[in-house]
Amino acid sequence: MEVILLERVAKLGQMGEVVKVKDGYARNFLLKRKKALRATAENRQKYDGMKADLEARNLEAKGEAAKVAEKVEGREIIVIRQASESGQLFGSVTVRDIVDQLAADGVNVSRPQVWLDAPIKVIGQRKVTIAVHPEVETSITVIVARSADEAARIKRGEDISTRQEDQDAAAEAIAAAGEFFDPDAQPEDVAPAPAAEKEEK
Repeated sequence: MEVILLERVAKLGQMGEVVKVKDGYARNFLLKRKKALRATAENRQKYDGMKADLEARNLEAKGEAAKVAEKVEGREIIVIRQASESGQLFGSVTVRDIVDQLAADGVNVSRPQVWLDAPIKVIGQRKVTIAVHPEVETSITVIVARSADEAARIKRGEDISTRQEDQDAAAEAIAAAGEFFDPDAQPEDVAPAPAAEKEEK
């Protein structure tokens, strides 16, 4: 189906462009949300008549969106979730969780404005794009952790993928090795092995 876009649609086209899309996408998304008109001769004339009004409204909305983008830009949100030792979440962090967390911080965005390819299923830090307007995008950082302390460690850039017991065991091994070996020893300080003494005689 051919449609006339009434606003910029990501990965599809700019306002006023006539594009060919699948019928289901046109009916269920573009036409339903008033983002496009069917590309008939009558609608082309209708679009020409409303073009100036659409552009004026788009500029106004873009200005409002720029203000919201300034509030959102660079924001960090922390989502606390239960996870396994390996960092795999019991469940996932979805677009709804991000929208709710932003709302709790006083920023209102709708679910279609949050671009998350797939739910977050592991502990860590991730950049997420927020499209506050078809022509205005910004990004936030989502930190997923098991606790506020772990979130702070992730924010500092620490690697929390290894288990704490493994880190403790490694630290103990290094300490034990330090006690066993004398780092200041010189080659001449080392007594020759008994076998070497017999060969010398």
